[in-house]
Amino acid sequence: MNFSRVLPYFCRGKVVHGFGRGSKELGIPTANLAKEVVEHIPEDIPTGIYYGWASVDGGEVHKMVMSLGWNPFYKDKTKSMEPHILHHFKEDFYGSTLSVCIVGYIRPEMSYNSVDELIAAIHSDMEVAKQELDKPENRMYRDDNFFQEKTSSSL
Repeated sequence: MNFSRVLPYFCRGKVVHGFGRGSKELGIPTANLAKEVVEHIPEDIPTGIYYGWASVDGGEVHKMVMSLGWNPFYKDKTKSMEPHILHHFKEDFYGSTLSVCIVGYIRPEMSYNSVDELIAAIHSDMEVAKQELDKPENRMYRDDNFFQEKTSSSL
């Protein structure tokens, strides 16, 4: 797929409670973005797994991997945008403003035969994201002016 027309894609919004599976069931916490953010994603950005950069409340910019879609393993009825920031945070940041730059596409959404298969796929996606974001053409977005803007204009 050629995403050069639509990526990178920048968005910002409030971190909300998701389905409660990321940390508890999968051991992979996600910073779910409010439905208003998801509703504004352009239609030419298909569902799937992406990599990029993220910042909480205008703080340090970190690598992230993100699911955009309906999570077929769980048969979700609501489209969601669930970044997993590749950084350990000491506490939750619900209600904070998350700034995200989606840089690249990893793969389409898939269902799995078990939670263990899903977890293995997510860990593989995290490794792909780390490698891709170390490339100069992707690393440059970490320093984009978008991450320096005030976060009060969020959805």
